Amino acid sequence: MTKKVITKTGAKTPVSGQYRPAGTKNEITLSKGDRVPPYDGRAKKFTLVDKTKHRR
Repeated sequence: MTKKVITKTGAKTPVSGQYRPAGTKNEITLSKGDRVPPYDGRAKKFTLVDKTKHRR
């Protein structure tokens, strides 16, 4: 079982992927190391929904 990745507004994202702001059904795409933007003034936490898959 994988651990939930949760980040807060203003923090850097630890993993690239689709993040869902708390209390919404929307998703935003963030790359690893990006700062999490403010979202609609109310969402403070973002949960990783779908991790980006890389091929090698």
